[in-house]
Amino acid sequence: MPVSIAIITGVSGSGMSSALKVFEDLGYFAVDNLPVQLIPTFVKLFEQSGKKDRTAFVVDARSRESLASFPKIHNELVREGALVTVLFLDADDPVLLRRYSETRRPHPLPDQDVLAAISQERNLLSRIRELADVVIDTTDHTVHSLRDVIKDRFAERGSAQGIKVTLISFGFRQGLPREADMLFDVRFLPNPHFVPELRRLTGLDKKVIAFLETQEGVVEAIRRFSELLEYLLPKFEAEGKSYLTIGVGCTGGRHRSVMVTQALRDKLEAVGVNTVVHHRDIARDAERYTS
Repeated sequence: MPVSIAIITGVSGSGMSSALKVFEDLGYFAVDNLPVQLIPTFVKLFEQSGKKDRTAFVVDARSRESLASFPKIHNELVREGALVTVLFLDADDPVLLRRYSETRRPHPLPDQDVLAAISQERNLLSRIRELADVVIDTTDHTVHSLRDVIKDRFAERGSAQGIKVTLISFGFRQGLPREADMLFDVRFLPNPHFVPELRRLTGLDKKVIAFLETQEGVVEAIRRFSELLEYLLPKFEAEGKSYLTIGVGCTGGRHRSVMVTQALRDKLEAVGVNTVVHHRDIARDAERYTS
């Protein structure tokens, strides 16, 4: 069985250490700060050990100039039959600056201000980002929500093959999900927010689901969305895409988008599509109230 390799990379401060811990929890042999030039040797030794068939390691700006050899090494690993997934983490500059300020840790590219170091780091990593199979923008993620997203994408799911779909419900009021490849806007559907007894509930509650299912256009929209996805997913898969993230948005991210997301999950799973769900703004509210 070929070895499965998850290469975690990205901009410093974007959550690579947190991501590596998640992979370790998932049963991967985890290594932080593996120099690029040692990747082939490490993989060979790992394969020979026979103790595990999955490894995850971080490659980042600490490797400096040797990052230029990453594309060649990546191609060699793929050519030799390894199952390689490159996960690239990123975040907006103001968020990275705030995280550095909070942790008081030095940037791995010293001798300049942090903003200039971030810019230089992006240039160093530009070719690696082009090779990424999965890109996650952690600007709006907490440690906990990032953990959930990574677990959803990389946890083993038996022998299921094919493209993996992540459905994210969200509210346009809180901004678009940055990792989304496609968006469905469901703000045209009747809004339970304006029904007093439903306002404090969510699209996971039976009363909200029952209300929406009786409203004109809701069932029809779900049917048309699911038919479109059933048509498109094989096309994406034929082009070699392993992951697809679909955002479903309403105004606040609590009622319509949540209900439609759940319904699409059920439709896709019924035809054998490997699907996971993340209700972004419900999760965000829950963390806000419990922190």
